[in-house]
Amino acid sequence: MPDTSVISVVDDDESSRIGITTLVRSLGFTARDFQSALAFLQSPDLAGTSCVISDIQMPEMGGFELLDNLRARGNNIPIIFITAFPSDKIHAQALARGATSFLTKPFDGDALGRSLAAALKTNNQSN
Repeated sequence: MPDTSVISVVDDDESSRIGITTLVRSLGFTARDFQSALAFLQSPDLAGTSCVISDIQMPEMGGFELLDNLRARGNNIPIIFITAFPSDKIHAQALARGATSFLTKPFDGDALGRSLAAALKTNNQSN
């Protein structure tokens, strides 16, 4: 039975966004992709999203600002942060802000699958 969860991928890097979206779909999820945080926030897909995978560093609005915006709206959707520029400080900041996972690009399907399972479990427990 396929999973009906919708995963939204937010990343300004097109090749990364396409690759992650393809990987999410290969794991059995419905995936939507967005080239910016603002595009995601303005999308009708926001309401039906079960989990967000977002790059941390993006122009105009980064992943942390996206998370702050969602929380200010009362939206507690789980978020998985990804980055190509990891540091202990960024990792700690992501988790302190409430990210369910933090992945360093490139990552494999198993790591993403585990992160999605944890995020969706958290989301289901809060509903």
